[in-house]
Amino acid sequence: MEILRELEEKWQRRWREARIFEADPDPSRPKFYITVAYPYPNSPQHIGHARTYTLADAYARYMRMRGYNVLLPMAFHYTGTPVLAMARRLAEDDKELIKDFTEIYKVPREKLNELTDPLSMARYFHEEIKEGMKRIGYSIDWRREFTTIDPQYNRFIEWQFRKLLQAGYITRGSHPVGWCPKDGNPVGQHDTVGDVEPEIGEFTLIKFKHDDWILPTATLRPETVFGVTNIWLNPNAKYVKASVDGEKWIVSWECAEKLTYQNHKVTVLEEFEGKHLIGKDAHNPATGKNVPILPAEFVDPKNATGVVMSVPGHAPYDYVALENIKVNKQYLEEYGISAELVESIKPISVIEVPGYSEIPAADVVKRMGIQKQTDPKLEDATKEVYRHEFHNGRMRAEIEKYTGMSVAEAKERVKHNLISEGKATVMYELLNRPVKCRCGTECVVKIFKDQWFINYGNKQWKDLAYKCLERMRILPEELRTEYLYVIDWLREKACARKAGLGTKLPWDPEWIIESLSDSTIYMAYYTIAKHINAYGIRADQLTDEVFDYVFLGLGSAAEVAAKTGIKSSILEEMRREFMYFYPLDSRHSAHELIPNHLTFMIFNHVAIFPENLWPRQIVTNGHVTMEGTKMSKSFGNIIPLREGLARFGADPIRLSVLGTAELLQDADFSPAVAKAMRDRLERLYRLVSEISKGQLEEELGPVDRWMLSRLQGHILRATESMEKLAVRKVINTILFELEHDIQWYQKRVKNSKNNAPFKTLREVLNIQIRMLAPFAPHISEELWEMLGGKGFVSKASWPEPDEAKVDFKAEEAEAFISNLLEDTIDIQEATGIKPKKVFYYAAASWKWRVYLTALEMASAGKLVQGNLIRKLMEDPNLKAKAREVAEFAGKIVDEVNRTSTDRRHRLLKIGVINEVQLLREAEEFLKAELNAEVHIYAEDDPAINDPKNRAHLAKPLRPAIYIE
Repeated sequence: MEILRELEEKWQRRWREARIFEADPDPSRPKFYITVAYPYPNSPQHIGHARTYTLADAYARYMRMRGYNVLLPMAFHYTGTPVLAMARRLAEDDKELIKDFTEIYKVPREKLNELTDPLSMARYFHEEIKEGMKRIGYSIDWRREFTTIDPQYNRFIEWQFRKLLQAGYITRGSHPVGWCPKDGNPVGQHDTVGDVEPEIGEFTLIKFKHDDWILPTATLRPETVFGVTNIWLNPNAKYVKASVDGEKWIVSWECAEKLTYQNHKVTVLEEFEGKHLIGKDAHNPATGKNVPILPAEFVDPKNATGVVMSVPGHAPYDYVALENIKVNKQYLEEYGISAELVESIKPISVIEVPGYSEIPAADVVKRMGIQKQTDPKLEDATKEVYRHEFHNGRMRAEIEKYTGMSVAEAKERVKHNLISEGKATVMYELLNRPVKCRCGTECVVKIFKDQWFINYGNKQWKDLAYKCLERMRILPEELRTEYLYVIDWLREKACARKAGLGTKLPWDPEWIIESLSDSTIYMAYYTIAKHINAYGIRADQLTDEVFDYVFLGLGSAAEVAAKTGIKSSILEEMRREFMYFYPLDSRHSAHELIPNHLTFMIFNHVAIFPENLWPRQIVTNGHVTMEGTKMSKSFGNIIPLREGLARFGADPIRLSVLGTAELLQDADFSPAVAKAMRDRLERLYRLVSEISKGQLEEELGPVDRWMLSRLQGHILRATESMEKLAVRKVINTILFELEHDIQWYQKRVKNSKNNAPFKTLREVLNIQIRMLAPFAPHISEELWEMLGGKGFVSKASWPEPDEAKVDFKAEEAEAFISNLLEDTIDIQEATGIKPKKVFYYAAASWKWRVYLTALEMASAGKLVQGNLIRKLMEDPNLKAKAREVAEFAGKIVDEVNRTSTDRRHRLLKIGVINEVQLLREAEEFLKAELNAEVHIYAEDDPAINDPKNRAHLAKPLRPAIYIE
């Protein structure tokens, strides 16, 4: 471990001194521009964060080795309320947060008071995160670093928003937004605990009536109102009678408060428990019929109105609840409800669906074996019914005015008609509640007046976003449909708030642009941040004309220079740099940013930049779990990145977060995995130390040719996987499959009397180290230097397969020995015999003629035994032993048919393999491995010693074996 830590410091210093990751325009080389989401500095990064950043870095390092001029920059996202909320909690002496800071993040207690200032906190964790990124070895060009509250960056965002306003994409009006009642601000994903994006749904409140009081049932499916059999209320919840916009309503206590955020005038008149209404009736305004009010403890008073209409024919939850309550007579008696009344309630069918009975909910519930309301399968049942009804369902003939109408159309028509008749209204609710603000307050939906929005619902804008997405490479490709879905449903998005850090809205400075809106095109700013930092360009010099010239080519450098005082040569340099590195080649983030940031990036690029500058690729990955469990402070399993680096080392952590899962999956980190990776690196270090001292002259033997041939396959597979960023496969190839071959090679040449092993292993290790370099750069640099490599391995070329070294015959020959040894050991273990002598019998030459004929015939189509035998009988020598030939042919037909096409072609190209010669060359190796005498014969050898008559069992590539 000490060795690894010393290597990290050594090579990070050398990289820094040589400035090898600073990327400047170079017309002689192709460029590759990669960015990864810049972090929020409101806490240190932990090992879970390392996956996304390490993947981007490994990709950057790989592309450098492929000859690209790679730019990987980094900045820090101070915008928004997360830092403010954290600093406020610290100032309020939040014991839980103080414990997190001191015990998990190891913040010195004497620092806590200083961190109650938001900017001080941001700067503290900014440096903490930056140091972690350096310590883990990210190949970042730090000359381009900035924060989103730098005045120069503010000017850039102002320019962006003026462009959006000019294009008609900024609107002002009243729209529902996620809202923190305590902070008095809209909230987005970056403002919530756990980075949860508030999902807002529009509920239709259908005004059922009890006496003079309205019971507004909240539903997402107003078209099913014709199938209501009863109302559900929670008997133990607190409800209120209230005046809502002059109407007399009964809703949950929580709903009364929520309604005030949605511009309703609410006066609470009376509070009572729900049980007081159980057993009463409610009037359905759509059918004119009365339905009973029944008890249901599953009704959540915090969700919408706390009043639920029951449609058991089309809602699996309602169907199961009704069936459950029918058998719970004692429960009904508590509320004075007649069991006969409830028993008489039958589901009402209002929608016809192909493939289902009149009661689709019952069909699905019974098929899935659901019996209780707590069964998690109910969620899947609900989705199935709704999906089929929405896409394939038609309103039944009995539903007048809507007969035969599709469910999609009826949903909107019913809602519109009920609202226009005063029988319904709408309410907004968070579909994924509870969502908590970082200050700890549960968020609600607020209808915000005079709020500024980015109108992602603009059809022409959506069409451009679709066009961009169609051209882009999406990794993993399976997630392309998610982007399409998000582009489709995106509507107005609140883009500014009254509090927090960030850029003021240029035409209305009371508002501050929020964090998911000022982080969509900052990739362009990186290209000029270097010049702004190096030349000391002031914020007041960065006018819209500067950005128009640099990013859009509008105007001339001389005109802009005259107006701003920035030298025209600097402006031209900025323009050249932007045009060299743009468009963005690869954007990296986690999956959960698809519904917002990543899709917003597409929208904003197509709004501002010409088509040739639209982003080319997005790469997303899953999370990191800790020993199979989600990383969470509550589980006590969060390891801050810098602590992890101290415990396990940079390269082992890099390999651990990338080597245990492909992009779509969550990677599972554990100390055991990190230790295993460290052990492998240390074994590699010892091997290189040993090999680097050997001589290189000597001719190569068959086993050397096998090793070098196998190496070419490993290079090919690693490269193909890396191009798809299937990094788990790449690491498996480099550290496991290739190492397995190296270990076999070492065993085979252990007693070699020449220096060929040193020559071969140096070549193998040279390539292994280069392929390992993007993932474990520190030890790779050291090993590269030990082997005499020139310069930095970080700038060496990625290996390419050498077809001249591909030797299929050598590979088949070595597979022959390996399989034979494995078969022998299997027999030994199965019989319990400790062998003194092992006899091997290679197949007779006529069997090879039969085998190759079978392979050739199978290449033209499925091999049939009869056809094979007829073909073989055309050979007089084989016909002379027709019985033996036919018997042997019958034994190999299935085996040949199972042989892959590639291997059949390979074996036919190789032809007959002299197995006796191979066995004699490997005789000493086999003796040593088996600790026994080894006797080798051809099956048709006149001098054969075959005491148990085993030789006739020999097949090509599978000698017969006898142990005594």
